[in-house]
Amino acid sequence: MKSYSLRWRLLATGTIAVVVALAIAAVGISLLFSAHVERRALAELSVQLDQVLSGVERDADGQIYLSNQPADPRFSRPLGGLYWQIAVEGGLLRSRSLWDHEIPLPDDELPDGGEHVHMLKGPAEQSILTVERSVILPARLGETPMRAAVAVDRADLRAASHEFASDLLPYLAVLAAVLILAMAAQVAIGLRPLGRVEARIASIRSGSSQRLGEDFPTEVIPLAKKVDALLAEREEEVSRAGMRAADLAHGFKTPLQAMLGEAGRLRAGGQVEHAEAIEETVETMRGHVDRELMRARASLHRKTAQCGVGEVVEAVLRVLRRTSPGNEKNWHVDIPPDLSMAADAGDLTEILGAIAENAARHAKSRVGIDAHVDGQMVEIRIVDDGPGIPPDRLAEITRRGVRADETSAGSGFGLAIASELAETLGGRLDLHPGTPGLSVHVILPKG
Repeated sequence: MKSYSLRWRLLATGTIAVVVALAIAAVGISLLFSAHVERRALAELSVQLDQVLSGVERDADGQIYLSNQPADPRFSRPLGGLYWQIAVEGGLLRSRSLWDHEIPLPDDELPDGGEHVHMLKGPAEQSILTVERSVILPARLGETPMRAAVAVDRADLRAASHEFASDLLPYLAVLAAVLILAMAAQVAIGLRPLGRVEARIASIRSGSSQRLGEDFPTEVIPLAKKVDALLAEREEEVSRAGMRAADLAHGFKTPLQAMLGEAGRLRAGGQVEHAEAIEETVETMRGHVDRELMRARASLHRKTAQCGVGEVVEAVLRVLRRTSPGNEKNWHVDIPPDLSMAADAGDLTEILGAIAENAARHAKSRVGIDAHVDGQMVEIRIVDDGPGIPPDRLAEITRRGVRADETSAGSGFGLAIASELAETLGGRLDLHPGTPGLSVHVILPKG
């Protein structure tokens, strides 16, 4: 299944939304500015048209002329971008800027003083914004109808809009960066409860907590409740399974003891070979029973168990020092007094007892036991100065029935049971060649 990051999906989606929203805003603002520029241009054209009309006069010959030219120099520059034109008495007056061109006003009827706005094609194929007004000259000028127009090149208006958009872009970029950073902070704060859920699950796995609890935001509480309910169901199932396994293992003990009694009778009757075969089979079955009893006990107490490492080691050594060959060895222990781990004292005794007994049996004179914390785990090392084990045999030593020294006593189940029990408790057993001897590392969750 392809994995993905919820954080990056939210950031990517939010970034796209911010960019799209600001792009739409930029287009909208630019359009609004263009409309504003056009309205301002129309207002100025209306003022320019008033100036043109105020300068209309008749000379001595009765000809209409413009006595006062508008002050804007663009009217005087050929194709300057600002134009005026007057149609009166069949003639045409126009600004110098029109040169020999004419504003192509459409044929429309206007009342006296009425105005129309047009988008027309002007000189040199320019697109011009035009304000047209129809007036009747006063009596002193003969009450003659007149049609006047003032126009401006729209390229100037578009240039102003483009300049505004160019000036706007840096500010939009800064705004986008601020919004994206704010969104990243919001995502980080919003996803923080999931980090707390992860930490609680880790503490549950390590055994320091039993449930997620409900001290989460409202949206996360239903999830926490369902996880806690699932944990309760699983614990109940594990408990039932552990009790069934324990009952089954105990149920085997009586038949096994009966088989040993039968083997004793066969041995007494001289059938030693058959007796040894039965005893060997019973020993193998007893190893399986012991293993299941330990696994069942470990699974029942795994979540709540806690024990001091030093106390368990001292208890194991008190027993070994009373037996041979444990009383013949020098035991060197280096364990912090406050070191604890998430394991039942009986389970840890089973593990360390099997390993320490094996070390005492093979050591020449010295066995060292030390422990330290490594992250969330506790590592206990038991090192002897015996002959050791060839590196190519280390992997098979923890298999049931395999002995490092076939000539020595022992069933070969000790290290195998210790390894299986360590795995049941959430840890492992590592074997390393010593200098000399064997170094056994028991790695279990920290308490």
